[in-house]
Amino acid sequence: MKTPIIAAISVLALGGVAVASYGGFSRANQAEVLSAEPIRVTEPVLADVLRVTPVEENRPVSRQQCSERSVQRRAPERFGDRDGMVAGAVIGGLLGNQIGDGSGRAAATAAGVLAGGAIGKEMDRRHTGGRRYTETVSECRDIQDSERVVVAWDVEYRGETGTGTQRVSTEPGAQIQIGERDRVIGYDVRWRYGELEGESRLREKPGETLPVENGRIAPSLLIGEG
Repeated sequence: MKTPIIAAISVLALGGVAVASYGGFSRANQAEVLSAEPIRVTEPVLADVLRVTPVEENRPVSRQQCSERSVQRRAPERFGDRDGMVAGAVIGGLLGNQIGDGSGRAAATAAGVLAGGAIGKEMDRRHTGGRRYTETVSECRDIQDSERVVVAWDVEYRGETGTGTQRVSTEPGAQIQIGERDRVIGYDVRWRYGELEGESRLREKPGETLPVENGRIAPSLLIGEG
C-alpha cells in the first residue's frame, strides 16, 4: 500500500513544480500596469441633408436715382457785367473831346467820360446778359428701398439618432455638422517591469498586466507599431 501513496505524492509534487514554474514564467514576462489614461479627441457629428429651405427677409437698401433735364443759361460777355459802363465812358469821352479846345476840351472829355459811364452803368443794371444757350444737366438723389435677401437656411437632416432640423448661416452641402463628441483613440499607460518603469501609448485599455517581449511591451499593443 505504501508504494501507490508514495507514487501519488511524487506526481503531486511534480505538478506543483510545473505550476510554480508556469506562474513564474508569466510573471517574468508581464509588466504591471500602474495607470491608464484615455486619449480623447473631439470629432464632429455629421448628418445627411434631406431638404434645404432658404430663409428670406426684407432688408433696407439705399440707391441713387438720377435724371437729366435741360436748363437755359446765358454766356458771359466780354467785360462781364460792366460792358455798358466801359462802352459808355469811352463813347462819352470821345464826344466830349469834340467840344471846345484846350482846357475846355479836357474838361469836356472828362465830363463825357463820367456821363457816358453813368449811362452805361444804368444800362448794365437793366441788361440781362449775353447769348442764351441750352445745357443738359444730371440730377441725382438717394432713395430708400428694400430687397429680399437670403439670411439663413433651414435644413432637414437624418443622423445616427434619427431626423431633425437645424438653421445654418451658410448654404449646406450633402452633410452638415449637428454636434461634437469625444472619442477615445487610445490610452497612455504607465507600467513597471521589474526595476524598470515607463510609459507606452496603447490602442486598447489594458488589464492589470502587459505582455513583455524581448524586454519591452509587446509591439502589437502599441499605437503606431505592430
